[in-house]
Amino acid sequence: MNKYNLLVVLFVLVAACKTPEARRPVSQSSGSYVDLSIERNKKMNKAQEDAIKRIMENHPENEYFTSDKGFWYYYNIKDTLDLIKPRTGDLVTFSYEINSLDGEPIVSKEELGEQTYQIEQSNQDLISGLKDGLKLMQEGEVVTFLFPSHKAFGYYGFEDIIGSNLPIQTKVYLTQVQRNNIEN
Repeated sequence: MNKYNLLVVLFVLVAACKTPEARRPVSQSSGSYVDLSIERNKKMNKAQEDAIKRIMENHPENEYFTSDKGFWYYYNIKDTLDLIKPRTGDLVTFSYEINSLDGEPIVSKEELGEQTYQIEQSNQDLISGLKDGLKLMQEGEVVTFLFPSHKAFGYYGFEDIIGSNLPIQTKVYLTQVQRNNIEN
């Protein structure tokens, strides 16, 4: 019986010393879905960029600027005297309207109401293009931005009003810039 107990203990020790093996996934994906998604998004972005460029070609009366953040804009009202633009921490008051890319109203500025936003320090739910666009403006200016869907409402859209992956035109009225007292 002693030999039997010794044999069991020895077997347990040998089994405990075995190195652990990595578990294999139940299913493996080849990455083709990701590749297809990337290709589909590239095509969609190119089509939206082409549509925005056609809008700009059809309206040569506006002087369009390209943002390094991936959108286009023009000034409806430009302030040529004030050279100060909002910076991190400044509180801005603005209103805006959302239009389809061809200018048809979707949501009026009255419906959206006046907004207050602290530049780069607020958790306010603004589209990324609008956050970037406000930093390009000066108090009193009115600017129209042409946003591809990835700078607008993207895949999720806006409530039941704006569908998924739609480029938009947004007209922004910057009424006030309140400087943060802390130097940046």
